[in-house]
Amino acid sequence: MFGNKIKEFTFSAVMVSMLSASMFGYSEKASAAPDLKNKSETAILVDGDTGKILYEKKAEQVLPPASMSKMMTEYLVNEAIKKGKIQWDQKTGISEYAHKISQNRDLSNVPLRSDYKYSVKELYEAMAIYSANGASITLAELVAGSEAKFVGMMNAKAKEMGITDARFVNSTGLNNNDLQGYDSVGGKTDENKMSAKSVGILAFKLISDYPEVLKTASIPSKWFRPNTDDKIMMKNWNWMLPSLVYGYKGVDGLKTGTTDNAGYSFAATAKKDGTRLISVLMKSNSYEGRFGETKQLLDYGFSNYTKETLLPKGYQLKKQKTLPVIQGKEKEVAIATKEPVSMLVKRGEKENYKPVLVIDKKHLDKDGKLKAPLKKGETIGHIQLKYTGKDQDHGYLLNDGSGKGQANVVTTKAVEKANWFVLAMRGTGHFFGGVWDSAVETVKGWF
Repeated sequence: MFGNKIKEFTFSAVMVSMLSASMFGYSEKASAAPDLKNKSETAILVDGDTGKILYEKKAEQVLPPASMSKMMTEYLVNEAIKKGKIQWDQKTGISEYAHKISQNRDLSNVPLRSDYKYSVKELYEAMAIYSANGASITLAELVAGSEAKFVGMMNAKAKEMGITDARFVNSTGLNNNDLQGYDSVGGKTDENKMSAKSVGILAFKLISDYPEVLKTASIPSKWFRPNTDDKIMMKNWNWMLPSLVYGYKGVDGLKTGTTDNAGYSFAATAKKDGTRLISVLMKSNSYEGRFGETKQLLDYGFSNYTKETLLPKGYQLKKQKTLPVIQGKEKEVAIATKEPVSMLVKRGEKENYKPVLVIDKKHLDKDGKLKAPLKKGETIGHIQLKYTGKDQDHGYLLNDGSGKGQANVVTTKAVEKANWFVLAMRGTGHFFGGVWDSAVETVKGWF
């Protein structure tokens, strides 16, 4: 959605007439990161498949995300659907709280009736397409019983996602001051807070775990309750969708946001030739700014980066094709990558990524050696790709070993645990081998 404040629609109409449509054409000419004239307070650009960070500007600075907060509400609603707690065709009534908020047309809203029950799907579409705040509150109440309990779920899910700087106080992204005394968590003027990097993580997790959200996020307009007296046209606030005024090829999401404190913010995603990018801008100073700067970020990503297969399936490190194994029938085991690794690489930088083996500690003894038994195809660690070039490496959204931008390493054969007799004989062999070595050294000392 474009934001919480409906008044920006009027402002946008003025700005459309001032902005040349050609500004939003895609350019194949490569542009370097230092040339990006990004005026937003913070920004980040990432590979939508691996979470690799391609560009960032003060990305860990915490600011109000405004209606971009609704991506967390979308995530939890989709999660509840998946778990069978609610259904898309399920009907729900409207609380006094949600009804009052929905009647405020100074905010993004579809007016809801207190004497009518709405389906989860139509409320979700109102939230995802039109950023309807009353609909968001109703969904939060349905999933958790109250918005306050839902906020607890939002904060818990953020931590689960690896987001450490977020603090949610409501399900909408509004300032609590706009909630007419119904603010569920925090003070009367509190507002949700998180960084651009954290918004990027949220967007990354949302479209990774529930890619179907893009089917709704990419709808440019739709009637709410068509063929009724309550019908209202919901126009998507994301005007970078290809058919809208700032259209950009490949954009199919994701969420805008605006409050007085947040300014103009935008989390966008676009896919071109199999490459998906996610960008986040926070506190841009104008309607035009967030879309123009998003275009610059996407142009930079698509022009300067290309998807490359850096490691094939079955890859073996030259000096670590096998690893020693203790207490096994065999004394070593061959290892190889389970899957290929493809990632976005800056043009001309492919050779600057070197593989590094990382063994899972649970497979090691106190001396750092692999322990038998091992199954064939058992994952014993992963290979990370270390950047060795001259440019700054921004890393990944998440550095938790979750398999993004790396390859799992597996055993190519099984290694059974040796029985007590074999182990005893090995111990004896080591003993006599030591005695023999000692005797040889002693004899040498006689001459």
